[in-house]
Amino acid sequence: MTPSKSPLARRLLAGVAALSALAACAQDPAPTATRPAQAPAVTAAAPPPAAAAAAAGTQRTPAPGASAASRTCLQPAEKTAFDIRALQSQLLVAALACGQHDNYNAFVRKNQAELGTAFRTLASYFRRTEGAQHQRQLDQYITELANSQSRVSIDRGSFFCNEQGPLFQAAMAANGANELSQVAVTRQVHQALSAPVCTAPAPRQSPQRSTPAR
Repeated sequence: MTPSKSPLARRLLAGVAALSALAACAQDPAPTATRPAQAPAVTAAAPPPAAAAAAAGTQRTPAPGASAASRTCLQPAEKTAFDIRALQSQLLVAALACGQHDNYNAFVRKNQAELGTAFRTLASYFRRTEGAQHQRQLDQYITELANSQSRVSIDRGSFFCNEQGPLFQAAMAANGANELSQVAVTRQVHQALSAPVCTAPAPRQSPQRSTPAR
């Protein structure tokens, strides 16, 4: 049964999309993961290696709403913000799919300041790269990020929930934005935006004056 036809997949995708859209439009960038009615739990059988490989391959696919932004490089602070948002989004998916609401809420309470700064930095990035379309592109990015992570969770089956306990532990042990970003990178958290990090231009060297021989 493919995820697109599974009632479980449809419920999970709908729940994640609703919460991610709420997070995109609300001033509070870190919503509480309230337990929805009949919250689904992913208990599917382990996917074959080909399915797992395909799911891993989706990490390189940019979000539809970020196609133009993907051609614009990320400043270091923006890269950190996108890493943190991807981590928060995956933990939200885990809260819905695996019943880890308490863990997610504890993560939000501990990192409220970092999550808020990351959200504002994302908004600034899309404002810089998308102009008048920045809010629409930001909303699309956040929604597509959550939906694509939800699809990965469905493809991973029961493996996904088993992997989220260590991810929550690493996220709770991290202190500050840089460590949260590092957790997202080292744990290979799925990211929906494909954009290179800006490289600083080489410093200009002043021409050396030749000293006449005496």
